[in-house]
Amino acid sequence: MKKRVFKNGPVYLLVVCLTIFAYGFIQPLGKFESLNGSVQKINKVNFWLTKADESVKLQKQDVVLGFGSTVNAYPNIEVDESIVYQTIDGFGFTLTGGSAEVINQLSSRVKKNLLQELFGKKSNSISLSYLRISIGASDLNSLPFSYNDLPQGQTDRPLNQFSLAPDMTDLIPLLKEILLINPAIKIMASPWSAPVWMKDTASFIGGSLQPKYYDVYARYLVKYIQTMKAAGINLDAITPQNEPLHPGNNPSMLMSAAQQADFIKNHLGPGFQNANIKTKIVIYDHNCDKPEYPIAVLSDAAANKFIAGSAFHLYGGDISALSKVREAFPNKDIYFTEQYTSISQKFGVDLKWHIKNVIIGSMRNWSRIALEWNLANDQSFGPHTPGGCTTCKGAISIDSNNNITRHVGYYIMAHASKFVPAGSVRMASQVIGDLHHVAFKTVAGKKVLIVVNVGQATEIFNIKFQGKWITSTLESGSVGTYIW
Repeated sequence: MKKRVFKNGPVYLLVVCLTIFAYGFIQPLGKFESLNGSVQKINKVNFWLTKADESVKLQKQDVVLGFGSTVNAYPNIEVDESIVYQTIDGFGFTLTGGSAEVINQLSSRVKKNLLQELFGKKSNSISLSYLRISIGASDLNSLPFSYNDLPQGQTDRPLNQFSLAPDMTDLIPLLKEILLINPAIKIMASPWSAPVWMKDTASFIGGSLQPKYYDVYARYLVKYIQTMKAAGINLDAITPQNEPLHPGNNPSMLMSAAQQADFIKNHLGPGFQNANIKTKIVIYDHNCDKPEYPIAVLSDAAANKFIAGSAFHLYGGDISALSKVREAFPNKDIYFTEQYTSISQKFGVDLKWHIKNVIIGSMRNWSRIALEWNLANDQSFGPHTPGGCTTCKGAISIDSNNNITRHVGYYIMAHASKFVPAGSVRMASQVIGDLHHVAFKTVAGKKVLIVVNVGQATEIFNIKFQGKWITSTLESGSVGTYIW
């Protein structure tokens, strides 16, 4: 064979350099032609998928997606980064006392790995960035308690017997471990009940806070925030009462809108002000079927000045209630703080409904956070108080042999929390048909689009951005998170 000789070496070198240089411009289209003429594909959009049939759960897909300009007839989800809305504070769960109890029963190694998976920044982490905790017990503690429980007939106006001791075994030590992993995580706290000696029924179940104890209860909440801070736990926000219109839980307490406005403007707000507390006061913390409640509280000018925003659940009403309240008071923030997944519901049903409403719906209706209910429980979906929720399924369940099962709530939240860190902003994106979606821009400049197909048929669609698009497919009930 005759040996090929290049007489002009510098010219050949220049051609090679120009070819490599040109590749830098061609690459964003998702492919380039190599020196030998073969086509090599370069992925420009990462795509994470969960399917309703559980065959795929939060898996990064191998499909190559690169923005291009080849015309097709598929519908477009158009993302517009020039139009932005609220800043996101985070995604997460309620860390109930029961959650802390079962997580702390894990062996040291398994617990360490689990906390990194939930709150860390590693490749296998889902990076939860916001937690809600109860002030005293919730119904997903083993027993009801407050931080000032007394023998029947006794009172403690000076709060001399106030103590966080009931939470010093499980909840507070676990929070400290979480803060070591993610010191920036934000925490909201909500009471299920005041101490029973302050209530008109002297019971953890139902009843109302007696007006003569409004000031004492305000000082109780101030002392709670100060004592938590002394323990190294700073609170981003509190609500005065979890589900104030549901007095049948154990624990629970009835608090009307008028009572909440009175309590805030005359006691809690001034108490925070006098103690120089920066923790936000967020009102309501109940279902979307009563937007008139937060509107009534915010309409009280004296209370309004102490209030940062309103919190919602979705066991009743429509998620659009969040926007209704924001339209009435656009200078006040919106928070979505609770929704549970049921032990009796199918994976695919909860996946579709919660992504549509809790993740996408709350974000498209101005919420700064999206929280599911319980983070963890045991294999029997406990613990819970007598009369507490028996059908609430945690994001994970833990058995006595250190086995961890990840349930639908884990994947619902992970499709947002893993990719949309605190400080991201929601961007505009056009709604089309059965493809519900929401878009974000992260602090690092990445774009994130979460899409769920709520229809009965597979959908082929484009994601359009800055005049170019990619084409993707989602089966019925499937969820995709796209990052570029």
